[in-house]
Amino acid sequence: MESDWAAEHLQVIRTLMERSAIYRRALAPMMLMTGVVGLLAAVGGRVWKIDSARGFVLYWLLVSLIPLAGSYLLVRRQALHDAEPFWSPPTRRITQALAPALSAGLMLGLFLLGNAARAATLFSDVIVMTWLPLGWVVLYGCALHAAGFFMPRGMKLFGWIFILGGCLLLTIGAPEWPRPLYAHGVMGFFFGALHLSYGVYLYFTEREREEA
Repeated sequence: MESDWAAEHLQVIRTLMERSAIYRRALAPMMLMTGVVGLLAAVGGRVWKIDSARGFVLYWLLVSLIPLAGSYLLVRRQALHDAEPFWSPPTRRITQALAPALSAGLMLGLFLLGNAARAATLFSDVIVMTWLPLGWVVLYGCALHAAGFFMPRGMKLFGWIFILGGCLLLTIGAPEWPRPLYAHGVMGFFFGALHLSYGVYLYFTEREREEA
């Protein structure tokens, strides 16, 4: 059993190394899509006046399904283009790496959503909308960093930006802004602007490599 596991692990690593350019090309549209969704969702949260803790949690949990589903659709399209199986060992490894931290963020959101009235008493909407977004940012950064061991090196660095950025804001504390503005602003910056910037960087650097 151990020899079979080791052989599979080595094969996954070899496959990921051989396909690093393919995964790099697939990352650009994924990051661009996530960035656009994040920015539009942040703007929509303010336009539609999603100002309560319950509304904020439900809104962003639903929004998160869009880039998640879109990313797997893009991976599937890439797999079909390269005549490869969608649920390949590398895809399983990356999913397993992402799962713990993303699951923790999901459960945190569901707990607050399911106990909205109690949470409002214990923590208040102000505190929930101040600290929950930063918790999501840090957990998401941990997920990216874990997946980075099976993806191009830049993914781990990108994860560290989320981890350190979220921890820095936790240390500094929230400014004297309206809580909904701060909450949607944090989500829009990290899940919108940062993804969009990284996607643009990947797009142009990949084009330069192909032209070279």
